[in-house]
Amino acid sequence: MPAKKRPPGHARPTFTDQEALQFHSVGRPGKLEVVATKPMATQRDLSLAYSPGVAVPVLAIAEDESKAYDYTVKGNFVAVITNGTAILGLGNRGALAAKPVMEGKAVLFKRFADIDSIDLLVNTEDPDEFINCVKYLGKGWGGINLEDIKAPECFIIEQRLRELLDIPVFHDDQHGTAIIATAGLLNALDLTGRKIETTKVVCNGAGAAGIACLELLRAIGFRPENLILCDTKGVIYEGRKDGMNQWKSAYAVKTSARSLADALKGADVFYGLSVKGAVTKEMVAAMAPNPIIFAMANPDPEITVEEVAEVRDDAIMATGRSDYPNQVNNVLGFPFLFRGALDVRASAINMEMKIAAVHALAALAREEVPDEVAAAYGSRPKFGPDYIIPVPFDPRLIYFVPPAVAKAAMDTGVARKPIVDMDAYRHQLRSRRDPLAGTLEQVFTRLRRQPKRVVFAEGEEEQIIRAAASFVAQGLGTALLVGREDRVRQNAKEAGIELGDNIEIVNARLSHRNAAYINYLYERLQRRGFLVRDCQRLVNQDRNTFGACMVALGDADAMITGTTRNFSVALNDVRRVIDPKPGHRVIGVSIVVSRGGRTVLVADTAVTEMPNAEELAEIAIEAAGVARRMGYEPRLAMLAFSSFGHPPGERSQKVIEAVRILDAKRVDFQYEGEMAADVALNPALAAAYPFSRLSGAANVLVMPAFHSAAISTKMLQELGGATVIGPLLVGLDRSVQIAPLGANDSQLVNMAALAAFNVSG
Repeated sequence: MPAKKRPPGHARPTFTDQEALQFHSVGRPGKLEVVATKPMATQRDLSLAYSPGVAVPVLAIAEDESKAYDYTVKGNFVAVITNGTAILGLGNRGALAAKPVMEGKAVLFKRFADIDSIDLLVNTEDPDEFINCVKYLGKGWGGINLEDIKAPECFIIEQRLRELLDIPVFHDDQHGTAIIATAGLLNALDLTGRKIETTKVVCNGAGAAGIACLELLRAIGFRPENLILCDTKGVIYEGRKDGMNQWKSAYAVKTSARSLADALKGADVFYGLSVKGAVTKEMVAAMAPNPIIFAMANPDPEITVEEVAEVRDDAIMATGRSDYPNQVNNVLGFPFLFRGALDVRASAINMEMKIAAVHALAALAREEVPDEVAAAYGSRPKFGPDYIIPVPFDPRLIYFVPPAVAKAAMDTGVARKPIVDMDAYRHQLRSRRDPLAGTLEQVFTRLRRQPKRVVFAEGEEEQIIRAAASFVAQGLGTALLVGREDRVRQNAKEAGIELGDNIEIVNARLSHRNAAYINYLYERLQRRGFLVRDCQRLVNQDRNTFGACMVALGDADAMITGTTRNFSVALNDVRRVIDPKPGHRVIGVSIVVSRGGRTVLVADTAVTEMPNAEELAEIAIEAAGVARRMGYEPRLAMLAFSSFGHPPGERSQKVIEAVRILDAKRVDFQYEGEMAADVALNPALAAAYPFSRLSGAANVLVMPAFHSAAISTKMLQELGGATVIGPLLVGLDRSVQIAPLGANDSQLVNMAALAAFNVSG
């Protein structure tokens, strides 16, 4: 079935409805599961975990409730709670319809701040019933994130629960947006030379987020008379009766302005928390010099960046969208705010903690951008009009924002477990989030800025066509499908896939470039027993050869293949056409992401079956280079069955010799070996070897042989539940990736993106 059309006014999606439903339903339905953190392998384990051992912490908590933070998950546990009355921009769809969003919120808590979370759906629109339900459950969590509850009920619910419970209660739709927007605004004020005391702000949208934004602006020093709030009926002014409530009345001001257009005349700042198209170009033209425009309506802003550019060349602009600079994204706030609050066992999230988060985010945007963020942009963004808010995948967020929040909690007396050593706390926070966990998002962000032309060599296969369509829909570049046009179009039609712009079909036999490809191939292979007719046959009939020629001669930037042939067969096809990069070794590197989010690179997982010592050293150098290109500082372990000579064995000797070779080469990354895998990955075990040169757990593992690399990564994937990306083919002079046999469309898009990303890497 073709993808269902979306309502007018929605941003063009980068996926179809079918893909979204498949994402949420394939495998285990939903996005969450419960994973035990203690062993459950023996009868003794069960006795300790449950009866009779569990009675001991029960009695301890009964005597002192604070012990629940020591003996249960409470201290790292947030409930995400809704009644579904204001789901995203979809309105009141009911509590159960909100569950996919709440699960997503829980996933973000885990992904960005390592906070465990559960979603709870309260099936009532009555604020009192909602409050009564939650207040009796509140003992079990360290904090509550309220979500997707409509105004004004959200104000009542949050305030009452804050009064009734001794844990942080935070309505993210209000305060999350306010925190991120205010951080960006502080930087925009600095860039335009404005002062808080004299800046005039107009906010369109008097719901939860709009009122919270103005509340926060007042708290940091904005004057009430300079803050004008508008709703669908116009300006909220003193004496207005129509459509008012107590929360709107608190922001009524003396003014002759009655419409949004009136209010924006001469205004310095616009905050949009309303609907698409609420602001016109004429309104923007009437604003003060160097206007600051935060058009944050989702999925489409009140006015687009392009429309503003038509009438102003001096504006600083932010939106809620990821495809423009300065995205106001709540994921910059709530995970890190709760992280800091939980770590000091805060009894509340107060205004001072929110302000601390604002200043921390604003300060981070002024810092020199690290390599991993620069890699995502394709250049190094600098503090300025197009970079006033950090990006969500900045790895420094985890140790910038929570310490500021924790300190504010301690300073204001709501912290029940103050942090003594803040430097040690920052170091601990760094280890909670792996920089490589955001690698794919960084890759995708880079490609959206610098799209590439990628050959999909097996272009007649349904999953390849689907992957190519997704690659294009996500704005990553142009897809070149190698195949017979009638067959490609027929297969696409039967699968319900639309072949739109930026998808090109290339028939190898009919290509006008065949003569050039044949000549190129014959020059390479004529002294290896190949005749001209052999090269003609390969170019005309072998899609891997044809696709590799396209890349080799510059007709495409990168290539993806592998779903219908074994890796080794596909690699042989490609290597007939493309040589190793000068000074590099061709290897396979797999990215292994554990269920807990920890990431390691494993090499060589694809090319050299039984490397000798010199080859192991070359593999190590190549793998370390891959890690660096992905924004990771390598800590490389040369693995063996032994650790530093124990137990002794002949098979470890080549690993020992490889380390000596690296010593002689004076490489510029951390390495150590020979080491067993547990010693390499577990700093507690590594502590038995104080002479080790690794400063922490290894993040790059060099295996002693291809077979051990392939076996271990596949076992981790099937038994350990790890996500394995790759093997990535590195070291070739042109960018080619070979996907696993039978890879699905999502895996293929990832591999195609990595192939395109490596063009300039």
